[in-house]
Amino acid sequence: MRERELWSHLGWQDIKQRYRRSVIGPLWITLSMAITAIALGLLYSQLFGASVGTFLPYITVGFIVWQFMLGCLVEGTETFIANEGLIRHLPAPLTLYSFRTAWRQVLLFAHNLLVYLVVVAIFWSDLATPGYVLSEGGIPQPGLSWSIVLAIPAFALLALNGVWVSLLFGVISTRFRDIPPVINALTNLLFFMTPIVWTTDILTSKFGAATSDWRILIAELNPLYHYIEILRAPLIGGVQSWHHWAVVGGLTVVGWGLALLVLRNYRSRVSYWV
Repeated sequence: MRERELWSHLGWQDIKQRYRRSVIGPLWITLSMAITAIALGLLYSQLFGASVGTFLPYITVGFIVWQFMLGCLVEGTETFIANEGLIRHLPAPLTLYSFRTAWRQVLLFAHNLLVYLVVVAIFWSDLATPGYVLSEGGIPQPGLSWSIVLAIPAFALLALNGVWVSLLFGVISTRFRDIPPVINALTNLLFFMTPIVWTTDILTSKFGAATSDWRILIAELNPLYHYIEILRAPLIGGVQSWHHWAVVGGLTVVGWGLALLVLRNYRSRVSYWV
């Protein structure tokens, strides 16, 4: 934390370097997110027979949160490999590079948040209506209210998880170089298995409450679902399920415990493995 000026500067330089000599610069991040979110929202709202006014914001927020988590995971596996030169020549703690990766994802998230603000402004009347549903026969949602402030601690918790993810998987990936391509290969599967472009309400309405229990259980056993829900629910005025917070809190404690354990045992070897 004492090196926060260094890792924050490095993270910002990563963004500037990525869009160097571009006409609109980092706004490409916002533009690409807007195009993808609108396309997915319009497509899946028609496929599931849902209202565009509520389903498009649902998919938009889910996709924005997913991109943040995906960046922490995928780029986290390359945290120490990509910083090989600095690790060998700069006397700095290894956590500095994990904070750099997480901070870069926070900056990307901030750019994507502009898309959310525009979508909410357009569909405010739909999202602010108490009792709106995401799909036909779905659970009534309370609508946007002051509970939106819960998005602040929710994102802080996600960012905290992003640090231990990049730290843990970064150390493992320096030793086992097959981990990054394996993670990349699984990302598409994880995307479609996580309720991002679909809701658990759709499972109930399509298969019935009696036969959809095991399908909903599969979604509940997916930890990524809980991470997305603690941030998506307050941002779209959805139902606040506190078991999502309990799951994320437990995973945060376990994750940081594993990351610190791995760091204690293998910190001195990272500079040789890279």
